[in-house]
Amino acid sequence: MLKARGLLVDNDSAALDYLRRIGYYRLSGYWYPLRMIDPIASAAQRKPVRRDEFVPGSRFEDVVRLYVFDKKLRLLALDALERIEMAVRVDVAHLLGKRDPLAHLRADCLHGNFAKKKIAKGKDAGKTEHELWIAKHDTLLHRARKDPFVEHHRAKYGSVPIWAAIEVWDFGQLSKIFAGLQYADQQTIAAKYHARDGDAFGKWLRTLNFIRNVSAHHSRLWNLNVLEVAPVPPDWPQELKNTRPYFCFCLMQRMITTLCPNSSWGQRFVNTITQEFPTFGGSSVTISDFGAPLGWDHWDLWKQSAEQK
Repeated sequence: MLKARGLLVDNDSAALDYLRRIGYYRLSGYWYPLRMIDPIASAAQRKPVRRDEFVPGSRFEDVVRLYVFDKKLRLLALDALERIEMAVRVDVAHLLGKRDPLAHLRADCLHGNFAKKKIAKGKDAGKTEHELWIAKHDTLLHRARKDPFVEHHRAKYGSVPIWAAIEVWDFGQLSKIFAGLQYADQQTIAAKYHARDGDAFGKWLRTLNFIRNVSAHHSRLWNLNVLEVAPVPPDWPQELKNTRPYFCFCLMQRMITTLCPNSSWGQRFVNTITQEFPTFGGSSVTISDFGAPLGWDHWDLWKQSAEQK
């Protein structure tokens, strides 16, 4: 069927193997940009409408290469986000832990809007954001109840202090507690990562959590629309699209250079984009769909990585 629609298949056996292992539906997201646009239907609906037929010159091999490229992007994202998540967990734990070992559970250690303001509407009406956070926190602790560090703290102290409790948090839980910190605490952590302010950094975390979830669930990353948008830092080109994945990788690089100045992560990212992205003959599919502007690899953010190498 794919060949009948114009997709060039050099090796039927290999193509069938990929379809069996990866699945028709998952691969279809990678050949979708190679399908021709119907000009009449697009004009009528005022948006691009794809036909079943492929742009002349489209190859199954390039579809697989795009899939592999996307997988490498996801692995790069998870590598960076693990470091970022661990570091920000410790930032929050140290800052709150100085105040009280159980500061994450105490309303007076957090922002009033998070810990005291009641939700007005919806299924959670009457509760605070902090109460919802604690409920999730308790669920995560319960799942880890057999872990030695949880058993030890509960048996000896009756509770798990924040510097131990952070070990059960996920990225979403982390981003929510950051949003619930007092203003001065947010500013302190945001300044470490050269964010404009605590509000901007909180949005960075939500954006990165979105990318983390996409990557962890093996979803297509390279050209997705980022639904959790964050402000573009004032010292970056303001035309940079914060709804495209490239912007999120720029945020990762900014934070990685703060945490690990000698890391090769940035150079590995540059190499992946410049060496692994397929060249599509006769198609309009380009790295700009990722959100990378012309000349992106000459930007200081990435040139520093090349110099470190």
